[in-house]
Amino acid sequence: MRESFILALVLTLGGVGQGVAEETAQAIGDPEAGADVWILCSGCHQIGPDAEIGIGPPLSGIFGRRMASVEGFPYSRSMMRMGRDGLIWSLETLDAYIENPRVLVSGTRMGFEGLEDPTERADLLAFLREFSDKPSNIPEAAPTALAALPTLSDETLAIVGDAAYGEYLASECTTCHQRDGSDRGIPSITLWPEENFVLAMHAYKQKLRPHPVMQMMASRLSDEEIAALAAYFATLGR
Repeated sequence: MRESFILALVLTLGGVGQGVAEETAQAIGDPEAGADVWILCSGCHQIGPDAEIGIGPPLSGIFGRRMASVEGFPYSRSMMRMGRDGLIWSLETLDAYIENPRVLVSGTRMGFEGLEDPTERADLLAFLREFSDKPSNIPEAAPTALAALPTLSDETLAIVGDAAYGEYLASECTTCHQRDGSDRGIPSITLWPEENFVLAMHAYKQKLRPHPVMQMMASRLSDEEIAALAAYFATLGR
């Protein structure tokens, strides 16, 4: 596997030295171990110089690419919105998406539930990075960059939301998000798992997700109010 991996890397880089690519990739994780993790992705995605659109878009050159930018692939509205907002696939955004796709892009069509193990994610990112055009020119992330999901205390995550209070607060949300769960250009948050809702709102609050309106809305909410909204929308319509 390693030999074909290096051959694809050389073809992709067009002559950039193997040692440089390996050195930069190792700064993230182990690309050889990442090749094994890649099996989880390979049923839907292709990678390498001849990669084509399959169930998912090809992932060659993913680093530095704007979201939803592979021509001809039918992205979800949510992913297209992220692309229009200018979000770029980087170490931070890829790590967050691989850990929990629906926290970063709530309406994604990708069926993958996420990869919790940070070492496996780092190894997979190292593998993907070796198929970017110029991995030696991609700056190393800060040591904390791979923690792209919001930083929350155990106490915050343990808050039990009051669904009745959440219903009272929800009028601002339902100005845009439909209570019946329909997607009219704005992703549904009805029946969204509470933890995903909480993580997404805190990601906006900490400006890890780019939408300025949602950043403003989230900044107004306390931890208890976010938990209450999460509890309300998680059961809405049941």
